[in-house]
Amino acid sequence: MTRTPTILITGAGSGIGRATAQRFLSEGWRVGLIGRRRAALDETAASHADALVLPCDVTDAQAVDAAFDRAVTHWGRIDALFNNAGRNLAANTPDRIDPEDFRAVIEVNLVGMFLCARAAFARMRAQDPQGGRIINNGSISAHAPRPGTIAYTASKHAVTGLTRSLSLDGRPFGIACGQIDIGNAVTEMAARMARGVPQADGSIRPEAMMRVDTVAETVFRMACVPEGANMQFVTVMATNMPFVGRG
Repeated sequence: MTRTPTILITGAGSGIGRATAQRFLSEGWRVGLIGRRRAALDETAASHADALVLPCDVTDAQAVDAAFDRAVTHWGRIDALFNNAGRNLAANTPDRIDPEDFRAVIEVNLVGMFLCARAAFARMRAQDPQGGRIINNGSISAHAPRPGTIAYTASKHAVTGLTRSLSLDGRPFGIACGQIDIGNAVTEMAARMARGVPQADGSIRPEAMMRVDTVAETVFRMACVPEGANMQFVTVMATNMPFVGRG
């Protein structure tokens, strides 16, 4: 009998996390929904029998371990993690960013991602059969910054280092790690892109956007790569966004 695959998704209460969770649920996966707001996670679950609601602050190491332990107790194993939770700040120059706000972005986007990857890695290493897949949500900002985004950009550059290290350290245990770099999906967090955002030339212009279910489909394809292969880095973006080019 074929075993039903399992995945944990952080930031599952809205946006990319919610869309991705619903995509996996529609394909018959068992999906663990991690996020700070139980009510939002319940909305994502939408009475799906295969959805497991796991309220958790990803910056709290003990809470993360408890959430992953609950998933293992419930399912017996974890096949995949979509490390998606993140936050941003309003655009500003470095001298006008509060150091505590900078730390808060790093705490969620990098430390929280490490804590979830750490928890997944430990359980994937210990389970039988050994192994699994970790997919980190990077960003177009992992390659090039927007004006006024020093905290977010620094965190996403660091995520790329995290992805590469996890990929290398996971090899002996059958743990693959890939990264999806997303540009301008229609979510509450990215809605301002369509209204107009600062460009490198100093202008403020609206940008092209893509459907969030395009991102969800890409994550699903990354998770379904056959064992022994990996999508190491994938970029999915609105075709006409101002990323490839100058200015």
